[in-house]
Amino acid sequence: MTALRPIRIETSSFNVDGLRQILDGDHADLRRKVRSLLETFDKPVGLTQDEYRELVLVWARLLADRGIGALGLPRPYGEDDPAAFVAAFSELAHFDLSLMTKAGVQFGLFAAAIARLGTGRHHREYLPGAASLELPGCFAMTETGHGSNVRDLETTATYRPHDDSIVVHTPHDRARKDYIGNAARHGRAAVVFARLIVGGVDHGVHGIYVPIRDTEGRPLPGIRIEDDGEKEGLNGVDNGRIWFDSVRVPRANLLDRLGSLDDRGRYHSQIEDPDRRFFTMIGTLIGGRIGVGSAAVSVAKSALTIAIRYANRRRQFGPEDGGEWSLMDYPLHQSRLMPRLAATYAFHFAFEELVAEYGRGEGGRDLETTAAALKAFSTWHAIDTVQAAREATGGQGYLTVNRLGGLRADSDVFTTYEGDNHVLVQLAAKSLLGGLRRRVSGPISGGVYLFHRGVRRLIERLPITRARSLGRRLNPDRLAHLLREREAHALDGLARRLRSRLEAGTDPFAAFVEVQRHALVVTRAYSDRHVFEAAMRAADRGGESRAVLTRLASLFAASRIEADLGWFLEHRVIAQAGANRVHQLVTRLSSEVAADSLGLVDAFSIPDRVLAAPIGLPMEVD
Repeated sequence: MTALRPIRIETSSFNVDGLRQILDGDHADLRRKVRSLLETFDKPVGLTQDEYRELVLVWARLLADRGIGALGLPRPYGEDDPAAFVAAFSELAHFDLSLMTKAGVQFGLFAAAIARLGTGRHHREYLPGAASLELPGCFAMTETGHGSNVRDLETTATYRPHDDSIVVHTPHDRARKDYIGNAARHGRAAVVFARLIVGGVDHGVHGIYVPIRDTEGRPLPGIRIEDDGEKEGLNGVDNGRIWFDSVRVPRANLLDRLGSLDDRGRYHSQIEDPDRRFFTMIGTLIGGRIGVGSAAVSVAKSALTIAIRYANRRRQFGPEDGGEWSLMDYPLHQSRLMPRLAATYAFHFAFEELVAEYGRGEGGRDLETTAAALKAFSTWHAIDTVQAAREATGGQGYLTVNRLGGLRADSDVFTTYEGDNHVLVQLAAKSLLGGLRRRVSGPISGGVYLFHRGVRRLIERLPITRARSLGRRLNPDRLAHLLREREAHALDGLARRLRSRLEAGTDPFAAFVEVQRHALVVTRAYSDRHVFEAAMRAADRGGESRAVLTRLASLFAASRIEADLGWFLEHRVIAQAGANRVHQLVTRLSSEVAADSLGLVDAFSIPDRVLAAPIGLPMEVD
């Protein structure tokens, strides 16, 4: 058998340790703590689904023992640092995505819902057990008959004054709670989202704490549970379905921070408007969306580390008199991996800013818009990157031991949980339209506002001048200008399309349905511009790493423009000469980044035992 030995490659144009410190950021000590713990975990091969689920539970309890689960919970039950929890959560994604999901369900959803929707008595009674995993729980929101439309969930929670209780009920089969993590085996309680009905009045969706199993693991009376069965991935997570047959719980089990029932059964809320109350409730749970996006970036990092290390030592045809070349020597191979590496760095810094905002409790509507957009495009990026890495590693990448197939299967669901991506991009587009309305004076029918278009029309008549300018100086400032131009034009176009339909008498709902595809274009343009600017801000404060970070950010922007050159040409923002310059820039930057690629993936700081893919370890053939 061929012997392998560790090597240390010192060929980067930058200080790898310095870049590693920048990537680890404010939670560097915590990230190192989580990595060290993960290095002690072993994952045997050939586990059955039941064995895998039990092992994931053991790992999750070890995380709880180290205080990881309590990071985001309020004091005195935790560290009151939701940003720290997201940082830890993203590290788990390098090791095992079932463990990451299990931790997310238990600590980031179940415990967080109690913390954010409940009040003092709920915190005292439930949070210690939720944080320690002595109380395994579920986040029971999704129903079979309702996808992302949480506001119209059909499970009911009816107050009964004669015994001061709330009765939770599944009115028909499509209203069952479905795909609920921890439900099939381990969960003993659930935060159930149901319509609160008091005296015949529907007060909208609220969270209710509902026990579902006894201490022996048996479903309680009125609770029916089914296992969702084997999935395409994440089979260490026990997803299940739950039905409630007139299950009675005390009134005190209503998580009542946003809406409460007094001892006379009267409903009270400081937020009188039901729609505003609903969106406030959903807004308190935005951490799940941010966590999934951050984890998707980690998935891309793992896949690229495996593929890039492999490409730097795998030999292939070379010139007749020059011996073999590595795969990474080929421009075509560089073009497959380097733009995706640049995008992964850019998304890392965009989420770094987003997580910091979230941790400070800042952002409001803007935070929700950015979280929706970045969750969608980071998860799509992760899926695309894993597939590209699998193809770039040939047959080796098809072997289970090298993990790319498993990463692809486990991360595929990222695009649909915590919000279906296509729904999220529409939500973000609607919010961006609202921001346009607030910025630009003068309403039009349907409440949609337009940019003033005089300057735009003038500029659009000058494609030759603009193309020559592009050809002379395609620097980060110019790249930023192009991305902003596309975003503004796309948003203006969406507003105009809506305006024409509304003025023709189309119902507002139907009008937006008709422009859904353009909403996707708007949110993609917003995401690309936002992510690039975050990457450039990171480069500006990068010290000795500034040059390589600027190169990565520029490659991200140029590759995004290259991918959408049809739009830039169609709208005469770039002429053909400028398009050629974009192609040339992507090729040149990909080559420059490839020369540093080993150092760039080393800076991700994924321990060898955590990455656990033989072709992705820093070794060479002896």
